[in-house]
Amino acid sequence: MTTTIPLFAVGAGRRQLSEHWYQSRDGDDDARELFNRHYSKYQYKDGREPKLFVGPGEKLVLTTFNGDALFVWRKFISDCPSGQLGVNCAVFRNEGATLSSALILEAEQIGHARWPRARYYTFVNPRAIKSANPGCCFKKAGWRVVGTTKARGYVILAKEFE
Repeated sequence: MTTTIPLFAVGAGRRQLSEHWYQSRDGDDDARELFNRHYSKYQYKDGREPKLFVGPGEKLVLTTFNGDALFVWRKFISDCPSGQLGVNCAVFRNEGATLSSALILEAEQIGHARWPRARYYTFVNPRAIKSANPGCCFKKAGWRVVGTTKARGYVILAKEFE
């Protein structure tokens, strides 16, 4: 019999916020492991690893109990450089068996508790993913394509609540 040792244990100071998501923090070494495998990770030329990986602003870092998924909400201090308004899904990575769209919907509910009625948005680099349908998991969770970025051609997806 094989025993799975959770990467993100409740005893490690992470508070369970929903069925799958636990609150983590920017700079958490275990969350960083998932972030380091996300295509948006910035590689510094000098090889340094900054302590924090989310960036400035209000942030909410979520991880699953087994450490197989990461979701990061970020509300910029000032307007987002792309002109998008609301709360940004800065990182989403799912390496587990739970449906990505289900994890996104759960993360939205957690986001609502912090930013009621906020507009959510994210950017997907269509050249950095294997899917022929960029943002498919977000679309299945009710997000819609609202445009593309001018500089890099990233797909912009958003979800608004009334």
